Amino acid sequence: MRELTEPKWAVISERGCEAAGLNYEEAIKLERRLKRENVHGLCIVTDTAARRMKERTPVEAR
Repeated sequence: MRELTEPKWAVISERGCEAAGLNYEEAIKLERRLKRENVHGLCIVTDTAARRMKERTPVEAR
């Protein structure tokens, strides 16, 4: 459970990484706010996973 309080979480969407360096509670709050704003493809992941996704080239660009 300690992991949830560490600032190691990110929120991603179809637009990309919305925020990183959050604790899990902050990530949930941001995800809920973005849902109310009709942002799609929301997911809470670790900062490491978000960084890896950023580094990947989109399929359309290949």
